[in-house]
Amino acid sequence: MPIPDFVIRLRERIGHDLLWLPGVTAVVLRDDQVLLVERSDNGQWAPVTGIVDPGEHPEVAAVREALEETGVVCEVEALVWVGVTPVITHVNGDLAQYLDHTYLCRYVSGEAHVGDDESLSVRWCPLDELPEMHPVLLERIERAVGVRAAA
Repeated sequence: MPIPDFVIRLRERIGHDLLWLPGVTAVVLRDDQVLLVERSDNGQWAPVTGIVDPGEHPEVAAVREALEETGVVCEVEALVWVGVTPVITHVNGDLAQYLDHTYLCRYVSGEAHVGDDESLSVRWCPLDELPEMHPVLLERIERAVGVRAAA
């Protein structure tokens, strides 16, 4: 589901007003490839991203989002970056700003496929052949790859 139930309930009270949310990015690596999704809301390629549910640890959310969106089981290896997004206007007019936790994740198992309606397609992409994507998403991937290389 693209919008978590708790966000829908909040939106019933606040409408399109700015909502501050914890988010995650799971940079899932398998050898020299990264798992990417083509988002259904804007058609852009991205690593797996999502919203942390109330009471959920961000590490758990990263693993959950990867499984839900792509069918891939992964393990978190490291927190590589915490950043604040600019205010985002979603296609439905909702305003949101995210405290993103970016994790380096290791592929464990599963065949990558579209797991829900948040994605148009899913694929493993060689790190040296990344498609065009928002610069901050590229930075998240680069930070995860840098942490893996340092280890």
